[in-house]
Parts: sequence; structure tokens; C-alpha cells
Amino acid sequence: MITIYCYQKCSTCRAALKWLDQRDIVYQVKAIRETPPTHDELKTALAAFGGELRKIFNTSGMDYRALGLKDQLPGMSDDAAFDLLSGNGNLVKRPFLIAEGKVMMGFKQAEWEKVLR
Repeated sequence: MITIYCYQKCSTCRAALKWLDQRDIVYQVKAIRETPPTHDELKTALAAFGGELRKIFNTSGMDYRALGLKDQLPGMSDDAAFDLLSGNGNLVKRPFLIAEGKVMMGFKQAEWEKVLR
């Protein structure tokens, strides 16, 4: 089963859901702000992105900037990052799609087409 973490007011999230619907791909939606991804899901995402913490953070978000994470991230442990992300869904890059053997963050149609054929 595909799980996609989204924020209802995010146009990128809405585009991703529309894309999934147009292809009759079955998924469940979780509200990323109210139900952020778990540590295990974040570990899976981090591994999928080559261990680059920055790739799983919403670096353009206000919370990211307000917390000064740009400067903190390089020295942050994975566990500290997972604590932040699982405690504040606004910090997670969205949409965040996770399924058996598949992880997508952000929505770029060409990339999603390769992974979710």
C-alpha cells in the first residue's frame, strides 16, 4: 500500500494526488502536519536519498528558516533530525510518498513516472 503524506493547502501535494488519481493508483493519505512520518519511515527515506539529510527536509519552509536549520543540519545526527521531523511535519519535504521499496519526496512528474509505472 502506498502512503502519501500531504498538506492539504500545498499545491504540489494536490498535483501529486491528482497525478495518482489519473493513473488509478491506490493510496492512503496522511496529513503531514497532524501525523508526521515515523522514525522508521524517515530512516527509509534517508537511505533512499543516499544519507543526505537535507533532501528529506522542507528547506523552503518557514519553520526550517525560523529554526536556523541550514546552519545546524551539517552537524546534526540522524536521530536528532528524525526527532525534529517526526515532531513537526512542516519540516518534512512534501509530498512524501512511501511504499514497499519506493520513496518519493517532492513531486516531479517524470521521476514519479519512472518509479510508479
